[in-house]
Amino acid sequence: MKYNYHTHTTLCNHARGTNEEYVLAAIEAGFDEIGFADHSPWPYENGFVSHIRMLPEELEGYCRSIKSLQEKYKDRISIKLGLECEYFPKYMPWLKEQIKQHGIDFIICGHHFCVDEPGSIYNGNMTKPQELYRYRDDIVEAMETGMFSYIAHPDIFMRGYPGFDRHCEKISVDIIEKSKQTGVPLEYNLLGLSHSKNDGKQGYPYPDFWKMAGEMKPPVTMGVDAHDPSAYLDYELFEKGLEALRDYGLETESIIRML
Repeated sequence: MKYNYHTHTTLCNHARGTNEEYVLAAIEAGFDEIGFADHSPWPYENGFVSHIRMLPEELEGYCRSIKSLQEKYKDRISIKLGLECEYFPKYMPWLKEQIKQHGIDFIICGHHFCVDEPGSIYNGNMTKPQELYRYRDDIVEAMETGMFSYIAHPDIFMRGYPGFDRHCEKISVDIIEKSKQTGVPLEYNLLGLSHSKNDGKQGYPYPDFWKMAGEMKPPVTMGVDAHDPSAYLDYELFEKGLEALRDYGLETESIIRML
């Protein structure tokens, strides 16, 4: 089965193409099932507006658009409605209400900030050990909630951290072990792999993390993390990701858990 549950839309302000163009590209590429998981809005306090996600008032239109495509293309491809969300404990009750109200199929944990977005550093810019451990604690707690279908780019901390030291090793073991305990898969992220291929810089997927995963054998999925419909048509990158996972001795989950 060919699948991808990590697809964005222009509502995140850093993706291109219409929602329907993503669906058509996925059909052309032979995908059986895809999911839209654009960056979740949050009811931020004090009027804060994020530049990397939709506004709360745009969520209804987003859901309506995906549901329309579900119906239009139901005979050609399975489409799931999701969100990519940080694990922000104070907003979880609000998120649960939105899931119920809009009939959202799944959510994935893309933990870009700890505690809250306003006033926080991007987790891809972490440079201090204490920041790593806070990230670890959040990811572990997120998996324990049972709300998330998988953890997107769990090794995002290596995008900015200066090197894979003993602290990175420790938090990686803890994240991988919790994935095994809870059955929540870890995502091998193809967008990060594309960045590494294009600019020569190793961010994520980070080899040391995935070598450890290969030894410990957590459940794993692969995400295109599509920000452009053309991402679905990058067959070479898709095969490169599968080959890397095979080299690590890992097999991907064919279907993720829905809510």
